[in-house]
Amino acid sequence: MTGLASAFRTLAVTAAAGLLAVTGAVAAPAPPASAAPEPKAPREFVALSSVDRTILQEMRYTTPHNFVGEPVDGYRQPLCILTRPAAEALHRAQTRLLARGYTLKVYDCYRPQRAVDHFVRWAKDLEDERMKEEFYPLVDKSRLFADGYIAEKSGHSRGSTVDLTIVRLPAAPTRAYVPGERLVECYAPRPERFPDNSVDMGTGYDCFDTLSHTDDPRIQGVQRANRQLLKATLAEQGFVNLPEEWWHFTFKPEPFPSTFFDFPVARRSVAGH
Repeated sequence: MTGLASAFRTLAVTAAAGLLAVTGAVAAPAPPASAAPEPKAPREFVALSSVDRTILQEMRYTTPHNFVGEPVDGYRQPLCILTRPAAEALHRAQTRLLARGYTLKVYDCYRPQRAVDHFVRWAKDLEDERMKEEFYPLVDKSRLFADGYIAEKSGHSRGSTVDLTIVRLPAAPTRAYVPGERLVECYAPRPERFPDNSVDMGTGYDCFDTLSHTDDPRIQGVQRANRQLLKATLAEQGFVNLPEEWWHFTFKPEPFPSTFFDFPVARRSVAGH
C-alpha cells in the first residue's frame, strides 16, 4: 500500500505541473522584500533636549516658514540633534546666558543630506519664488549658488553646526506662520518683519542679504551688541561663527569633519543614545 500511495502522489504532482503548463497559470509571486531600514545616527549624536532642556527649539525646516516655503525633506520631527560635544558646549553657553536673563533658541541643528538636496532642487527651480519677498528680496534666484547662499553640501550634515539666536527671559510666545500670509522683508525694522521672540539681530533668520553678515558695519547699536553677545558667548565654548551669517556656528574640533550624514531628523535616529 505504501508504494501504491507514493505512486499516486507522484502522478498528482506531475498532473498539476502539466495543468500549469497547459493553462499558463503561474505560481503566486513571492512577497516583496521589506524596505531597507532608515539609517540611524552614530552613538556620538544626541538629542539636544537630553543634554539641556532649557534651550528653546524652533525648528524652522519642519514648518512652511522658511525660504523654500514647505517642510523640508528629512525633517520628521521638530528636534535638534547634534554631536554630543557640540550639545554639551551649548549647555555651557546656556548656563552663562541664563545667569544674565537670556536663553538660547535653536532654529536648525544637524541637517540630513536629503534636506540639502531639497534645497538644491528648489534653487534650480527659478519659477518657485513664493518666499522671495521675505527671505531673498534683493537677490535674483539664479544667483543663489554663485553668491554662496545654497550649496550641494552643508556643514550642518556633519552634526556639529547649529543655527541659533538669543531670547530675553521670560520668553514671549512666537505665533505660527500662516501659509499665504503677506510677507515682509527679513531686513525690515523689527516691528514690521515676521514676529520672533529673539532679541533684535538686525535681520531675521535665514535672511539672504549682506546685512546678515555678522560684522556688517551698517548694523550698529543694540543690534550689533546682541550679535556680539551671541558670538562671544559661543566662542568661549569652542564655536566658530560663519562671518556671512550671524546665526551660524560650528563647534571645533568637529568629531566628524568630513562625513555628511543622511539619517532623518527623528527621535528614533538617536533612540537609546
